[in-house]
Amino acid sequence: MEETCVLRPIAHVHSEFPGKFGIPRQSGVVPELRSELIFTPEFRNPDALRGIEGFSHLWLIWQFSAAVRDGWSPTVRPPKLGGNKRIGVFATRSPFRPNEIGLSSVRLDRVEPNTPDGPVLHISGADLMDGTPIFDIKPYLAYTDSHPEALGGFALTTDAVRVECPASLLEKLPQERRQTLLNVLAQDPRPGYQHEAGRVYGFPFAGFEVKFTVEGDLLTVLQIESR
Repeated sequence: MEETCVLRPIAHVHSEFPGKFGIPRQSGVVPELRSELIFTPEFRNPDALRGIEGFSHLWLIWQFSAAVRDGWSPTVRPPKLGGNKRIGVFATRSPFRPNEIGLSSVRLDRVEPNTPDGPVLHISGADLMDGTPIFDIKPYLAYTDSHPEALGGFALTTDAVRVECPASLLEKLPQERRQTLLNVLAQDPRPGYQHEAGRVYGFPFAGFEVKFTVEGDLLTVLQIESR
C-alpha cells in the first residue's frame, strides 16, 4: 500500500538570494550571511518559540522548492565530482531526491517577538534561497549533534578561491553587505563542472547583480549593479 504524508510550511526564508546561483553549497560556510524566518499565519504563535532563545543554533528542515519534479533517480551526478560520476542519491546532498527535503544548521542571532508578521527569527549562516519553505525547526544540541571524527566521503573540503574586487565596485554595496559578498564569492559559486576560462558568471545578491570571472584560483569581480 502506498503511503503519503502531507507537510505544511510553518515559515518561509527571507534571504539575499532570489535565485539558486551563488548560494553557499552548505550551511555555515558563510557565517555572516543573514536571513530571517517569517512564519505563516497559522504558526505565528509566540508560545511555539518559548525557550528557543536559550539555543545558539538551530536545525532547519526545508524544501528544495526550486527542484520539485515528478519521479526520482537512484543516482545523481554531484558537481563536486565534476558532474560526470554518478553516486547514490542517499550518499549526497543533491536537491534531486525522492522527497525534496533539505537540512541546514544555522545560528540563531535573535528573536524579534512583535512584528507586523508576528514573531521573526533572525539567523545567520543559512544556505537558502529567498522564499524557501520551512517545514520544521529544531534546536541544535552540540553534545549529540556534533561529530568531529566524522568521515566526509567525497565532500572533504569546500572549494575556495582568492577574490579580487575593485573598491569602486564594492563601495556600491551597503557597508554591512560587503564582506558577506566577498565571503560568498570566496566559496567559488560556479558549478563544479563549469570551469570554462574567460566565462562571465553572474547572480543576484541583496538587490544587486554581481558578475565575475575565474582564472585558476583567482576570482575577479567585473560588475556590481543595482537591479
